[in-house]
Amino acid sequence: MSTHINAPKGAIADTILLPGDPLRAKFIAETFFENPVCYNEVRGMLGYTGTYKGKRISVQGTGMGQPSLSIYVHELFADYGVKNAIRIGTCGSVSEKVPVKSIIIANAACSDSCLLNQRFGNLHFAPTSDFELLDKAWHKSQEMGLNAIVAPVASSDRFYDDNNNWKLWKKYGVAGIEMEAAELFTLAHEFDRKALAILTVSDNIATGEATTAEERQTTFTDMMKLALETALEL
Repeated sequence: MSTHINAPKGAIADTILLPGDPLRAKFIAETFFENPVCYNEVRGMLGYTGTYKGKRISVQGTGMGQPSLSIYVHELFADYGVKNAIRIGTCGSVSEKVPVKSIIIANAACSDSCLLNQRFGNLHFAPTSDFELLDKAWHKSQEMGLNAIVAPVASSDRFYDDNNNWKLWKKYGVAGIEMEAAELFTLAHEFDRKALAILTVSDNIATGEATTAEERQTTFTDMMKLALETALEL
């Protein structure tokens, strides 16, 4: 077991889904898994392992923001040997062409976080997803008939952006703003693992359109199914 995950060795599968909200982890386990087992309740950050269509998969809440995700993903990679990590979460669209409830499969994640500065100083690192996972997810989204795009996102440490930095991100081709993917991709490169982020647009910053908290927690099932179907091919 690790500092923040109270699970014995072998309790966590090679492939894991990573929602920020631990209640979303619970929802996924109870809705999609066969025989789910809760392996972690430390600090209320729920984690489960079960089977989906015969494949063993885990799901672990990571909390909000890159520092929180960094703790859990580091321990999953370093202490539990997780090989494939797929973030499933919400983001805010910055484009009128990417409406609420559409899906962004992130191929890269810009960031304003000092976590990158702590690692690289004056150097610049480009956090990118794993191409194999990206390719599988994109083709699976087309098979499922989903409204999905492949595009870069920005992982910001500021949820309330009073400076409207999203407008600059938008100018440079970013499709959505979220808070975790850049750190996930960076850790995956550090540990030589595979990582991807599949995000449902919960609100559109450009138009003001938004979803409710309940919808964000329980109804973004297309994103969940896409991640699970992608995991089946690993």
